[in-house]
Amino acid sequence: MSAAAAAAGSGPGVPRNVLVGGLGRTNRAVAAALAERGHTVVAFDDEPNDAVRRVADELGIELLDSAAELERCLGTVDLVVPTPGLAEHHALFGLAQRRGLPLVSELDLAARWDDRPVVAITGTNGKTTVVELCADALARSGLKAVTAGNTDVPLVEAIDDATAEVFVVEASSFRLARVREFSPQVATWLNFAPDHLDVHRDLDSYRSAKSRIWRNLSDDGVCVANALDPVVMGQVRSDLRTVTFGGCRADWRVVHGELVGPDGPFADVATLWRTLPHDVEAALAVAASATHVGATTDAVAQACREFRGLPHRITPVGEIDGSVYYDDSKATTPHATSAALRGLGAVVLIAGGLNKGVDLAEMTVEASRVAAVVAIGDASAEIVDAFRATHPVETASDMDDAVRRARRLAAGGVPVLLSPGCASFDWYGSYHERGEDFSRAVGEQQ
Repeated sequence: MSAAAAAAGSGPGVPRNVLVGGLGRTNRAVAAALAERGHTVVAFDDEPNDAVRRVADELGIELLDSAAELERCLGTVDLVVPTPGLAEHHALFGLAQRRGLPLVSELDLAARWDDRPVVAITGTNGKTTVVELCADALARSGLKAVTAGNTDVPLVEAIDDATAEVFVVEASSFRLARVREFSPQVATWLNFAPDHLDVHRDLDSYRSAKSRIWRNLSDDGVCVANALDPVVMGQVRSDLRTVTFGGCRADWRVVHGELVGPDGPFADVATLWRTLPHDVEAALAVAASATHVGATTDAVAQACREFRGLPHRITPVGEIDGSVYYDDSKATTPHATSAALRGLGAVVLIAGGLNKGVDLAEMTVEASRVAAVVAIGDASAEIVDAFRATHPVETASDMDDAVRRARRLAAGGVPVLLSPGCASFDWYGSYHERGEDFSRAVGEQQ
């Protein structure tokens, strides 16, 4: 970290009175980081529970919980940091904008305080896998890479690691929507599909948030774009140094079963940890991204060979009556479900949950790969409407019932895929919990 960057948190002209809107995992780290750098912090939460109140007490900051208190407080602060995922129609945004207060992402705060290289990864699907693989490839190349952002560790906390040489940041639309100063050295956009319309005003707002990953590239920065995604390519500006992956004419592509970069082949597709179409695309994205901050193609190839995958992403969890059961609970959008279906043959699909404001009929794009459907959760009626004209569809009352129905529909050894295409917050606290419950239900029926 440069002396200038280290001093930026408390130097002249830097806001000293800050409101954090919400005290989730990220804003707890934000509040602590601001306080450590001499700022006065106050927090607002619509309906704080006991855990949130304890956090505020531990941080030694005032916690507001009424609209009147919020409006009064906004007259005394210089800066607002909304928690990632706060709905864009929330009153905080309008009130802050009317007072001319900057709305700042935690990524901007980290950029003020630290100038080490950042590889930023965004996309509707696949971010976490690419982040983990990039960090692994960099480590195999002798660099201390630290993952941060939309993970367990916000970037404002990760920069406390003085040994880190490069940060690989999972940059969600929630974090990108307000960025002003965040300037990654590599900014990669993997794909785009409708999502999070329960948070963003509309699809244009969601797309705009994603595109801000390229807003302030560093002077030697690289824009990495998926050549196969027309929305992504449509947002590439002519003034950016751009590297593409995926298409047959992309800088990083597949040729005759080999992964090929600007310097030639570097890995066989058959040697990857998995060879589903989106896995191959992820490997190319890793190569296109990590090599610009010091990773070798040999290290990328090794990372992509030895990767063990992440939980709840088309993970086999058991076999019943000759049918393999796959947990793809992480598929919380129709786009992710379609990607999973493209890599498999005919399956019995278990889908549904809490719709995030998108059209679930997109799952039918790969309908030829679906033998039958079991609908679950709050969106079960939407799933039934999407498939009932062309497929056998049943509605389950819980996960045990879903597995029982799928088992009957899969008679003859057809695989069963839990790939909900929806969030989990109707029946579960997270997609992890949903996937674990599916695995339990499968295990108990074996």
